[in-house]
Amino acid sequence: MSRASAGREARKGGLLLDPVLVGIVLSILLLGLVMVTSASITIGSMDHDDPFWYAKAQFVTAVAGVACALVLTVIPTELYEKYATLLLIAAVLLAIAVLIPGIGHEAKGGRRWIPILGFNLQASEVVRVLVLCWVAAYAVRRESELRGSLGGLAIPLGVTAAVCALLYFEPDFGAIVVLFATVFGLLFLAGARLRWMLLCVGSAGAGLAALMVAAPYRVVRLTCFMNPWAQADDCGYQPVQSLIAIGRGEWAGVGLGESVQKLMYLPEAHNDFLFAVLAEELGLIGVVATLALFLALVWRVFRTARLAADAGLKFQSLLAAGFGLWVGIQALINIGVTMSVLPTKGLTLPLMSYGRSSLLVTLAWLGVVLRVSHEAMSRTRGAASSAARREAAGVAA
Repeated sequence: MSRASAGREARKGGLLLDPVLVGIVLSILLLGLVMVTSASITIGSMDHDDPFWYAKAQFVTAVAGVACALVLTVIPTELYEKYATLLLIAAVLLAIAVLIPGIGHEAKGGRRWIPILGFNLQASEVVRVLVLCWVAAYAVRRESELRGSLGGLAIPLGVTAAVCALLYFEPDFGAIVVLFATVFGLLFLAGARLRWMLLCVGSAGAGLAALMVAAPYRVVRLTCFMNPWAQADDCGYQPVQSLIAIGRGEWAGVGLGESVQKLMYLPEAHNDFLFAVLAEELGLIGVVATLALFLALVWRVFRTARLAADAGLKFQSLLAAGFGLWVGIQALINIGVTMSVLPTKGLTLPLMSYGRSSLLVTLAWLGVVLRVSHEAMSRTRGAASSAARREAAGVAA
């Protein structure tokens, strides 16, 4: 779809937003705001003398994210494909800039943030989106090479590895895992051969294992999550407190706002371990409802990707699929960490956990997905209208 045709479509009937996708996102976002409010009251009072400080910050970020999403719904997605290389260069420069003292802000043992007008932007959140955009464009532009040779697959994986090397120095190991997993999934959907994918997955797995054993604290995390109770006063403290919260929830939960673990027993209760507080307060019923919302979100996004593919919009289809893979993988890892099924990664639960960079970037990317939905539906309707006119002309003749 050209920019002119997209503009004509917008003037004729406005944007064709997917109401189901919007409803699912708003439901997850609202549930997240409620849970952040509940989980952050104690730490808000201690850190800022305001029990609702984190809730207010999350709400303001959500409003800003929705505004960004609305802006991105009117930008033709062909521009992302056209300038994909520039976006990749921007990602690399951003990943380098955050490592420079005086530009990158250091906190919690890592240099991952860039202060912008009083807001600390986590560089890896933006970098991942830009890299995935380039990978989608590459998969369309070099489709025959990607499908027909190992070299065609090695190029995007090599670029991803180079970016991940920069993220390693922040360090942000969670972002590395999510980015690699999403890129692998996206390339597989784009048509890369399974045997080459398995070969590259094995190589990447060996590389990630080497990164983990290179730092002693990662080795501790890797071994500790397997039996956190054996080291409940040390590295297993956070996983144990999370499991206690989940266990207390039972079927219906202890009640909204009644969590005990959020009273400074469970670190990062409003952030990485928000799901544990949700399980404690809302019980298995709340857990199942949350999982159902995320499954519905991933399903609806992949439906959008399928509509775009059927409409002949290959790049747009992969762009939407990339978001579906990313949100599904990160949600799965976050929940797995909360339940001590996976080692601690420091990843937020998308659209729910407190984390202004994560929430802002996720909502902005959703605006791109909604634009893909609009363009797919516009092209499908346009094709149907043209076919109807040709049929009517044939009958008249």
